[in-house]
Amino acid sequence: MSSGTIDIDEFENADDDEFEERNDTERIVLFLDENDDRAWKAATIADQLELDTDAVSAILSRLKERGLVRHKRPYWAITDNEDRLRAAYRLHQHHQTADEQYGEENLEELKTDEMEEVQ
Repeated sequence: MSSGTIDIDEFENADDDEFEERNDTERIVLFLDENDDRAWKAATIADQLELDTDAVSAILSRLKERGLVRHKRPYWAITDNEDRLRAAYRLHQHHQTADEQYGEENLEELKTDEMEEVQ
């Protein structure tokens, strides 16, 4: 992913506009990956992507927990572990494919009386 490339099969099988529709997490990861020679403040990332700063901060924190970004207050950068980044991207692609084939899961439908509520 950090090379700015995708697998040719993924390219060939994609719809014309498939790569334009990215969620906020994808946009942040791609931004940091494309600008991997710099570290960024969350507010600057938010400005660059026209997102809410608090939302960007929350997403960056989750990405850090997954080992996809590095953080030294107040700066954020993409991980230097390219294998981890590629693995996360592949997993994300598998989830997207499953959602497209089978529909997105509605967690409320899966909830049972025995499940504890997480707060």
